[in-house]
Amino acid sequence: MKKYLSSFYNISEEILEEYISHWSEYSVPRKSIITECDRTEHYLYFVKDGIQKSYYLNEGKQHFMFFAYAPSFSGIVESFLTQTPSKYYLETITDSTFLRIPYAKHAQLIKEHRELETLFRIITEQFLMGIIERHHQLMAFNTETRFKKFTKRSPHLINMVSQKDIASYLRIDPTNYSKLINTVKI
Repeated sequence: MKKYLSSFYNISEEILEEYISHWSEYSVPRKSIITECDRTEHYLYFVKDGIQKSYYLNEGKQHFMFFAYAPSFSGIVESFLTQTPSKYYLETITDSTFLRIPYAKHAQLIKEHRELETLFRIITEQFLMGIIERHHQLMAFNTETRFKKFTKRSPHLINMVSQKDIASYLRIDPTNYSKLINTVKI
């Protein structure tokens, strides 16, 4: 985790050690819902192992927001940052191990240390850039281009996540996804 955080912004070793010391390990079996819709996200998670998915339900159908896997943050970020009920679900696809920190401790440390505030501003900016890029891809690219970009960015998920889930994430009909996986060179 230290290496991951330091890749965004160089923060003093002492402050980083203090911050990391407040994270605790948390393990969840596969197919477990960590955060439910209409519940507030009380933790920020750092994925050590496993894959999770975030989705919302519309007329009983899952619509995917993101997949999370090591090393990265996970959780329903909007709910965590605003301490308001989530509009989404967070569920494990595989057995997952995290480090997690409660909102109150995270907020306290951010308030006490300007370096942490800067670090998380930069991380938030990167997260926003990723969301804008995803939005751009969904709006501007055809299904084959979206599929190719996904396989380049996250090739390991092809064999670890169901085709139906990946198709939903890419906004591709499952039948067309099946054709793409059989015809497009990865």
